[in-house]
Order: sequence, then C-alpha cells, then structure tokens
Amino acid sequence: MSEPVFFPLAGAVRLSEIARLAGAALAPDVDGEAAIDGAAPLESAGPGDLAYMDNARYAESLTRTRARACLVSSRFAPRVPPGTVALVTPQPYRAFAQVLARLFPSAARPASLFGATGVSPGSFVHPSARLEPGVVVDPGVVVGPGAEVGADTVLAAGCVIGPGVRIGRSCAIGPGASLLHALVGNRVIVHGGARIGQDGFGFAMGPGGHLKVPQVGRVIIQDDVEVGANTTIDRGASRDTVVGEGTKIDNQVQIAHNVVIGRHCVIVAQVGISGSTTLEDYVVLGGQVGVVGHLRIGAGAQVAGSSNINKDVPPGARWGGTPAKPVREWFREMTTLKNLAARGRDADEA
Repeated sequence: MSEPVFFPLAGAVRLSEIARLAGAALAPDVDGEAAIDGAAPLESAGPGDLAYMDNARYAESLTRTRARACLVSSRFAPRVPPGTVALVTPQPYRAFAQVLARLFPSAARPASLFGATGVSPGSFVHPSARLEPGVVVDPGVVVGPGAEVGADTVLAAGCVIGPGVRIGRSCAIGPGASLLHALVGNRVIVHGGARIGQDGFGFAMGPGGHLKVPQVGRVIIQDDVEVGANTTIDRGASRDTVVGEGTKIDNQVQIAHNVVIGRHCVIVAQVGISGSTTLEDYVVLGGQVGVVGHLRIGAGAQVAGSSNINKDVPPGARWGGTPAKPVREWFREMTTLKNLAARGRDADEA
C-alpha cells in the first residue's frame, strides 16, 4: 500500500529567498541558488532540508544536524556544524513558518476534502443564498437562505452556514463546523467541528424552574481570526459577542455570550470565558484558564495556564494561580507553602 502525501510540496525554495524572508545575510561563499525542498527537525533533517533552532534544549541536536540550512539566532550560530548554512535571524521560528507556508501552502488552512471546485453535487445551497466567484462548496454542505459567502472561500464537507450569515473573502470553514447568527470577516479560518453562534447559556433562575432567556444577539468575527477545532463561541444575549481581528483561538475553547475579545489575542486550549467579560487587545490566556463573568482583562495582560480569574486584571500584568494574582505574589505563596511542607516533613521524621 502506498503511503499518502497529505501536503504536497509546492516547489523548491532558493536559499536566497529564504534569507530574504528571514532577514538573514548569506556568506559570500554560499550558493544562493541552492534549492531547499523540505523542512524537518534538527535530528532528522537531510541535505535538502531546512531546520530551525531557537531553544537551548536542542543545542546538542544542532551540533549534529545534517540540514542544508538552519534558521538560528545569533546566540546559537557558532554551534551550527560545517556543511550546514547558518541563517542568522532574530526570530527563527517565525521565519521557519514563512518558509513552510511557501513550501506547503495547502497546510495553511482547511481545504476542500473532495478536491472540489465550485459547488459540488450533494451540497444544499438555498436559492436565495449568494456565493461570490471562486467559492468552493464540498458535498454535504448546507448554506441557508439569505447567506452570503465571499470570493475564494472554502466550505468543507458537512459544514452548515445558517440563514443570513455573512462570510468574507478567502475564508476557510472546516468540516462539520456550524456558523449561525454570525458575521465573519476576511481571511478567517474556522477549523472542523467548531460551533459559532448557538444559544448562549442564559436562564432566569427561580425555585419554580429556570426560564430560558432568548439570546437575540450575534457573533462578530473580524478579519484574520483563527478558531480551533471543537471551539464554541455563543451568540450574544442582547448585544453581540465579538472576536477582534488577528485573534488566534485554540481547540476546545468555550466563549460565552456577550464576551468581547480584542485584537491579536491568543487563547490556548480548554480556556473557558464566562459571559460579558472583555479582553482588551493582545491578551494571552494559557491553557485551561477559567474566567468568571463580567470582568475586564487589560491590554497586553498574560495569564498562566490552569489559572482561575475572578477579578479584573490590569493592563500589561502577568498573573497566575487559583485565584489568579500577580506572578511574583503567586510564586512567593508557592515557595512559602513548599517550605512549610518541608519543615513539617522534617519535624515528622525527627
């Protein structure tokens, strides 16, 4: 049985082009026309591959690599072995990502699972829906009445686009995703299984039962946002849930109704953000962070993974712990507890 190639090579890249992307200078004796036709980790890279290194943990692997070229910071450049071209750049990983996108463009976003062009047989597009030129619709896709989909957008197999939904240009909606009551900008990626625009969790609670509160808001997703697989973004109750441009959301994140997320935030897997909370621009939430409702997390704040936030976080702060607090205070508390525990063990053993 042949081994499938899931991401075909788009074509080799010259060393001179890689150097340009990385902002690196080629030594005079390096052939800028030499071709790179693959990318691999340091330990398995071969003579045609590009590798990168920006973590001291892999310094030993760098000294033994057989890569044709390696993107590396100035700190580690002296460790690059003879026979490997050192491409010195302040951001090796970012440069590596740019080259990967050039080598394997089909890996950058979800594509048609059917190799389709245009509207495939077996899809269901309502007659009143409007699709601009270049839209790809896989089998099993449902596009509801009045929906609009911008040029060069891909709707992968089995996704559902609800009535009146607007999706911008050059977007990719992954298999099995659903978008309801949503307005989506350009170049947005929604991975498979994501759920956008369903009911927020709203009930008027009482001893006689819990009365459902109709959720009549929308979800607004601005340009260049990426939403991970199986993430849920609830529509607003009486105002909109908003995700700002350039924000990147990992898999299995829960974003509740009326949440407002600023520009270029990073939200890592299994984060839960309760209703009516606001994240300002450039906020980073580590994996499994929990945020209670009606809070504000200031611009540029960073919160360590597995923390629980139960009060406002100032702009630029670095917090962690449960409940979350400034990291220095958190570390002091953890060190104190560790020392107390050690003294208790010593007393028991005496």
